[in-house]
Amino acid sequence: MAAFDREAPLPGAPDPWAGSEMPALRDGPPYAMTEMIAAEPALAERLVRRLRADPSLGRLAEAIRSAAAQGRPIITTGCGTSEHGATVAAALLTDALEGATAWPMQALEVARRPPREGVVLGVSHEGGTWATNEALGAARATGCVTALITVSDRSPGAALADHLLTTDEQDQSWCHTVGYLSPVIAAAVLAAQLRGNELEPLTTRALLDAATDEASAEATAGHLAASTRLLIVGSGIDYPAARELALKIEEGARLPASALQLETIRHGHLAAANESTGLVLVLTDGEGWGETLIERARAVLRSAEALAMPAAAIVAADLGDDIPETLTLAGRLSVPLANGLPRLTGAAIGTAIPLQLLAERLARARGKNPDTIGRDDPRQAAAGDA
Repeated sequence: MAAFDREAPLPGAPDPWAGSEMPALRDGPPYAMTEMIAAEPALAERLVRRLRADPSLGRLAEAIRSAAAQGRPIITTGCGTSEHGATVAAALLTDALEGATAWPMQALEVARRPPREGVVLGVSHEGGTWATNEALGAARATGCVTALITVSDRSPGAALADHLLTTDEQDQSWCHTVGYLSPVIAAAVLAAQLRGNELEPLTTRALLDAATDEASAEATAGHLAASTRLLIVGSGIDYPAARELALKIEEGARLPASALQLETIRHGHLAAANESTGLVLVLTDGEGWGETLIERARAVLRSAEALAMPAAAIVAADLGDDIPETLTLAGRLSVPLANGLPRLTGAAIGTAIPLQLLAERLARARGKNPDTIGRDDPRQAAAGDA
């Protein structure tokens, strides 16, 4: 097998469009997921440059500004990894708008009860997700402006959108990593446009390069791999990252994992936890509440310590000293800071590679190929098609 070039652009969607097929099975690492993570810094730089030059960016930003000015709904939506990307997009758009809020909704809920005005922005990596396309179709039928962040302009979803932001390069693993980072980058570029400035491609790449710590991910995965299940906790912009990590662990490592809000976990959920339950804290969003939020995070870790739960953290570089090392003996991954990026944007982008590396190394530690998300098992394939 030829060496993977992490600097080279990834293939786009097939032409004519078709849904992806299960990746070819590999006997061991590097998996396609491994290569996708390695490709992300260079991909992010390319994507920022392309989107900044895309006239669709300005048109979509103007539609969102208009909806905000008129008090009309701004909804982001998707399914699975794309739903997590859409949730991040809602947070970044809200941060960029003055006095207006973008709300994330699961795609099936939008399809069931679409707003009657405003903007519905969908996220669908390949553009073929049934529920997301139902949501876009229902929103368009009620008179909403529809938009989609997706790989190409040839998909079924693209045909339902008034505005398209295309990411052009398609994830080659079914355990999507590029499929998460790409819409997060697109949302960050859109948020910068709403502010009247631009996301810097080299700054974005440097942040992702600095976030690539394979040794820490491998060590942490080694401490957590024997757990019977994992609890992932986060608050604010860290909660969709926690949800994405839980999904990647279940898909890739086939290890049961649940994402909980930072405060929610201490309201009953720990009754089912013990020394075989691992915990991962995601903590980058300390700007708003500051010490209050950080102390709640320490309290969760102290609860884990009392239950002898192995605990790890994905933590912003400037918050690391606020979390005692003794409370994260299972390891930690650092999210670097990025000069010139809004704090929320840097946190959203900077957590992507650490969470993905941790999930990929957990898959290795448990002897699983993450690329297939279990669909090489006929029962899992049948469940997916049911």
